[in-house]
Amino acid sequence: MEDLSYQRIYQSCECLTSLGEIRHRAHFGGYSLSVDDTVFAMVAEGELYLRACEQSAQYAITHHAPLLVFNKRGREVSLNYYFVDQALWNDRPMLLELSAYSLDAARREKVQRSARKRLRDLPNLTFQLEMQLRDVGIMDVQTLRLLGAKASWLRLRKANCHLGVKILLALEGAITGLHEAALPAQTRQELMEWFTIVMKKTANPH
Repeated sequence: MEDLSYQRIYQSCECLTSLGEIRHRAHFGGYSLSVDDTVFAMVAEGELYLRACEQSAQYAITHHAPLLVFNKRGREVSLNYYFVDQALWNDRPMLLELSAYSLDAARREKVQRSARKRLRDLPNLTFQLEMQLRDVGIMDVQTLRLLGAKASWLRLRKANCHLGVKILLALEGAITGLHEAALPAQTRQELMEWFTIVMKKTANPH
């Protein structure tokens, strides 16, 4: 059965190549297919399943496409991926169109999840620092990333004149997904030099 799944993965990659570079990895007892780390399809027991979405709902209902079911600890669990039958394989333009819908929907959901992510879920950001950021108008991860570490730090600094370089490094780490201590040496040096310049200007405003 594993050989059949690998054949189906190869066939899917070949047929859907215009979506981008398709990668696969073991997932839920089968294999997930993704483009740019965004999962849009599954291969299980040698069959392809596309991620269900609003754009493909009419097709899935009209063609009575069953959802992917897998066994988890002795009970069946249904996933939001619908079966690609032989008729759809024979209609490559339609298969590509439906796959594109699945990928687009998965990307939108990924962006929405990222926007909903709490600030304190990021590296280095404690509950206290999250509250301080919210107090200066930085309410979510997207805003923090758009502003960047320096502008965010300056906002915090206006509210707390005792703010040090450690918070600046913590913000940069949060944005880049790294612990503050793991920041690249060049990045750390550049931020510390910027911090020194800002502090000198603050000490000598004229």
